[in-house]
Amino acid sequence: MNIFISNINYAASSSDLENFFSAFGTISSAKIITDRETGRSRGFGFIEMPNEEEAKSAIETLNGALFQGKNLNVSEAREREERPRRSFNNNNSRRY
Repeated sequence: MNIFISNINYAASSSDLENFFSAFGTISSAKIITDRETGRSRGFGFIEMPNEEEAKSAIETLNGALFQGKNLNVSEAREREERPRRSFNNNNSRRY
C-alpha cells in the first residue's frame, strides 16, 4: 500500500521517515519529494508498505503524530490524476 505523508519537517530525510514508519512493519520504499530546481524538500512524501494490514495500522497510529517537531498528516495515497500537458509556447507564433 502506498501511503501519503504531508507536513513533514523540511530538514527530515527519506531515511528518517523510513525509520519512523519501520516500527509498523516492512518498508519497500520511502521518498520525500523535493523541488526540481532547488533540491529542497517540499514537505511531503510517500512510504510504500507491502503488507496492507501493517500499512493501515501505521496510517491510523501516525496520523497526527509528532515527527521532528511537526504533526504529520498520514493517509492512503490516491492514484495520480492525469492532467493535460502544459504548453510553454504561449501561442507566440501570433504576430501583432
